[in-house]
Amino acid sequence: MKKKGWLTLILIGIFMLVMAGCSSNGDSKKTAGEAEGKYTPGTYEGVSTGHGGEIKATVTVSKDKIESIEISAEGETGSIGGGATDQLTEEIIATQSLAVDVVSGASESSAGIIEAVTLALEKAGADIDALKDPANKLVVKNEKQEDITVDVAVVGSGGAGLSAAVKAKEAGKSVVILEKMPIIGGNTNRATGGMNVAGTEYQKAQGIEDSKEVWYADTMKGGKNLNDPELLQTLVDNAPDALKWLNDMGADLTRVTLSGGQTNARIHTPADGSPVGPVIVDVLSKKLEELDVKILLNTKAEKLIEKDGAVVGIEAVDKNGESFKVNAKAVVLATGGFGANSKMVEEYRPDLKGFYTTNHDGATGDGIVMAQEVGADLMQIDQIQIHPTTDPKTGYLFTEGLRGDGAILVNKEAKRFTDELLTRDVVSQNILNQKDGIAYLIVNQEMADENNSLAGYIENGYATKGEDIASLAKEVGLDATTLEDTMAKYTGFVKNGKDEEFGRVHLTQTLENGPFYAIPVTPSIHHTMGGLKVDTKTHVLNKEGQPIAGLYAAGELTGGVHGGNRIGGNAVADIIVFGRIAGQTAASEIK
Repeated sequence: MKKKGWLTLILIGIFMLVMAGCSSNGDSKKTAGEAEGKYTPGTYEGVSTGHGGEIKATVTVSKDKIESIEISAEGETGSIGGGATDQLTEEIIATQSLAVDVVSGASESSAGIIEAVTLALEKAGADIDALKDPANKLVVKNEKQEDITVDVAVVGSGGAGLSAAVKAKEAGKSVVILEKMPIIGGNTNRATGGMNVAGTEYQKAQGIEDSKEVWYADTMKGGKNLNDPELLQTLVDNAPDALKWLNDMGADLTRVTLSGGQTNARIHTPADGSPVGPVIVDVLSKKLEELDVKILLNTKAEKLIEKDGAVVGIEAVDKNGESFKVNAKAVVLATGGFGANSKMVEEYRPDLKGFYTTNHDGATGDGIVMAQEVGADLMQIDQIQIHPTTDPKTGYLFTEGLRGDGAILVNKEAKRFTDELLTRDVVSQNILNQKDGIAYLIVNQEMADENNSLAGYIENGYATKGEDIASLAKEVGLDATTLEDTMAKYTGFVKNGKDEEFGRVHLTQTLENGPFYAIPVTPSIHHTMGGLKVDTKTHVLNKEGQPIAGLYAAGELTGGVHGGNRIGGNAVADIIVFGRIAGQTAASEIK
């Protein structure tokens, strides 16, 4: 029995070895990864950096599939980071791939999200090279957008479009928003300063005396008296209600600061000094979500539909490139200006060829062109503003509020050369007159501690730091003795209450305590003051001065409000005031 038992065991062992050999040959061969799956099932975290700080991705995977992705990114701007998060996580899961493109308008946030997800998947044992190979993506076919019928169609999702949509929906009308970009917000996302309003409770609380009359006069003077008086009066009269409306939704625009060309401080900014635009987009988008208004992203309006002399809808293209129609009783154009359309800029202003722009990629004048095709008239289309303080390498805009709060400008000779609070056109030209068309904004830590926008510029590497003036000069490449002399003079001017060099009136910061920072700046194309001719109710007018039935417009694609030069803080007031009016007027005139 013992011999038979041992023999049996030996035979079993031989059989197992033979079977193992068979399994290692031919078509039945499997790699360890294939046997175990693409991932080690579980939940993993990856951490990276986006535009505004840390981004954390929490990724759950099964053996062969990315099941879910959650992104935590408190520092990312709501409408920008949120839009990128939604689109990227949906695409990664749908295609089971990391071969995804960054979201236009949210490149830094997108890159941070993709990196964080990648790091999480590495921990799950993923083959990252395979995931980044486009050949391995699953093909996803989105459903074609069917034709839509609504009361009011809004084209553009910046501050004007969002405001119009809210007011039209609150008036009981059905509303849809068409946005050609992958995120909402348009140029409003890039608005860094605040909203001009005169005679507010917030001004009074800070001891600022101001009035609508002074604001009107400042704007008319700054606009070289080219402003349409009725449109300007509508702006100043309706701004207080518009500000209250935003603050009632949670915008908290309660901090008041100054801008060039203003007699009094009247720019209302977020209380912590954050950029105003993302805050406005955030509160308005939340309101639209509450009102259940549909926003179609990656959807381009291409042509207005006319019937019996009235605009009755839009021909559009969905995110798949498929055409569809929006049948509407009223169309509100809020597509913004054309500052990012270099060909269009050069057509009206050949002298601006080659300038960078502060505008987002979608600011290409689409609404202006569509309206012209149905007979709309233009007003002051050649009035284009350049902003004095933008990044020389990218055109990224630094808020005018920095100069209002106390920053000064020096040239490459380390000398001041202008009253920093003159109008944008004058300060821009004064910078362009300096060596290489470059200047430096000089600020200090005290200012950064009070202004989140400035703190962000420093954190994101736009500023050079020096513990004292001499070290700052060395880091930037300026003459230390000259810069020390410039700063000492200016400190004396502030303490004595009189700028003896350039006559700057608002002297707020002595700039005597370090650390100090220098931000290089040059002018870039910023705002197109001209555009469609409209009346105070936002009707788009034809060349005979008559309203085009069913067509309304608000925001930067219209002309007349700002004249020959826009005062800082007036654009935000413009888009909210006239966006609200457009929504109200369109809703009230629907039969």
